[in-house]
Amino acid sequence: MVFPPAPERSSLAARALADVETSSEGYARRFAGPVGDYFLEVQERLVRELLVEPPGARLLDVGGGHAQLAEPLVRAGYRVTVVGSDESCRERLDRRLDPASFEFRCGDLLALPFADRSFDVALAFRLLPHVDDWARLVAELCRVARRAVIVDYPERRSFNAVQGLFFGMKKAIEKNTRPFRCFARSQLVREFAQSGFGRPASRPEFFLPMAAYRALGSRPLARGLEAACRAVGLTGRLGSPVVLRVERLEPPRGAGVEP
Repeated sequence: MVFPPAPERSSLAARALADVETSSEGYARRFAGPVGDYFLEVQERLVRELLVEPPGARLLDVGGGHAQLAEPLVRAGYRVTVVGSDESCRERLDRRLDPASFEFRCGDLLALPFADRSFDVALAFRLLPHVDDWARLVAELCRVARRAVIVDYPERRSFNAVQGLFFGMKKAIEKNTRPFRCFARSQLVREFAQSGFGRPASRPEFFLPMAAYRALGSRPLARGLEAACRAVGLTGRLGSPVVLRVERLEPPRGAGVEP
């Protein structure tokens, strides 16, 4: 298999364009200010812990028009391609990065317009819980990744277990929050295994809900509370979102990083 068949226009129109919302300025405002900066610093740090490939590796950021990862990864020296489901998904990227420093492709996120194993690592953040056919997204991430896939997801075994009870409160704080699907780690690990990926490694981000830290409105307080939760093991056992890396179990074709 080289490329998936191009979907019919009607098929594209029927898909949920989950990344259009996360690529918008309205969504970016959820991460504005000191508390938002803290959220993104934690996310970047955990991704960098799991991204063992050296600068120069080819990365595909699926649905990454939010620029939360493309920006720091480009600046760290990675060769980043972002794929979005609409041309509007590149607007934040163009404002925050030199257009010559990354590539952008518009296409169906469930039928990625790339050959098999085109990238060293495929990433998908702020995406998995909003895609109805999430198993197909997982399969596509694995298809185009030569070495590994890194995603984030809301963990079912966390405060998300009672999200239904507090969704109204969360929406009142965050204004533009959307319903989302939660996952168990074992559920995702099994699905990735179907595509030949394993050796899972994960890093939970926060013990308390992010909405709670937004409500507090204090970066030092959020950082202090989270440091205490991490120190006593609460974040490690019950934290969410979770950053998960899985690796292709067969040896990658070729050695080193592709030119």
